[in-house]
Amino acid sequence: MSKAERTKRYIIRKSSVHFNKKGYTGTSLRDITELTGLTKGSIYGNFENKEAVAQAVYRYNAKNIGNQLSSVVQNCKGGAQEKIVAILDYYKDNWEDFSKAGGCPLLNAATEVDDTLPKLVVDVRNSFKGFTKMFENIISEGMEEEVFKEQLNVGKLASTMVMLIEGGVLLAKTMDNRDFLEIAFNRIEGIIENEMKM
Repeated sequence: MSKAERTKRYIIRKSSVHFNKKGYTGTSLRDITELTGLTKGSIYGNFENKEAVAQAVYRYNAKNIGNQLSSVVQNCKGGAQEKIVAILDYYKDNWEDFSKAGGCPLLNAATEVDDTLPKLVVDVRNSFKGFTKMFENIISEGMEEEVFKEQLNVGKLASTMVMLIEGGVLLAKTMDNRDFLEIAFNRIEGIIENEMKM
């Protein structure tokens, strides 16, 4: 890895939580220099502008959570239903860490960048597509296992699960009450039991 690449990664890593907590538009170049201990020239020597840092940081944060969720699914010993529950358990078990780091980076970026950072909108959309695809794959797997009913509307169910997770995270963070996670996740488990299972 080149020195320039190491510096870029350092800038991204050191400013990742700050961007997630304070926002992509709310994080200044001065914040980045204070967080990294680098000069403005060093930042601009590695990134075209603050928006480029924001995009790199978002990709870093989104990749981290994507990798963690993929690991949860891959390490799950059960079938499709157990994999969905394992994802929900991941959010429950890591809620305090999520909250301290500012909440879900996908949700935070989605609520902020639509009108202010149009380049980042594409990355955010791709993240949500990937998250939804993860559920689509698990639901399809459950249909192949004959655990879930045939001819389910896989896309609609996957989207509903993503919406419930993100909505639960949003309300739990906003209201400082993790009961909203339980409400959302209980609804997902109810959908599995009452609408999806054979």
